[in-house]
Amino acid sequence: MASINRVILAGNLTRDPELRFTNDGVPVCSFGLPVNRVRSKQGGADYFDVNAWRELGEAVANYKKKGDGVIVEGRLQYRSWEAEDGSKRSKVDVVADNVQFLGNGKSSAGSSSDGETEKEDFEDIEPPF
Repeated sequence: MASINRVILAGNLTRDPELRFTNDGVPVCSFGLPVNRVRSKQGGADYFDVNAWRELGEAVANYKKKGDGVIVEGRLQYRSWEAEDGSKRSKVDVVADNVQFLGNGKSSAGSSSDGETEKEDFEDIEPPF
């Protein structure tokens, strides 16, 4: 059976994008994206952490800020680790393949290769090529 891992999200950034670099100098941009629950009786929103790599990440960091609207197309990535206190932690992030800029008239960012994310310490990772 074939499997698909694809997600498309639209929302406004919850914080200014944070641009960081791996030890090899590969840029990765992290930002938060809320998505409203339109069919829920209680309403509310789901919050996602998004990582955009290389040129795509640099474009998001250079042209977007808190409150700006975007459409993100990418994949979900599950990761787990052991915290300093010994407890096991896990998280699901979105790895962006494409980010469409909304509402401010600036050009949109195109596709980029994606990589493995480790939000706690980007310096220790090497994205696959």
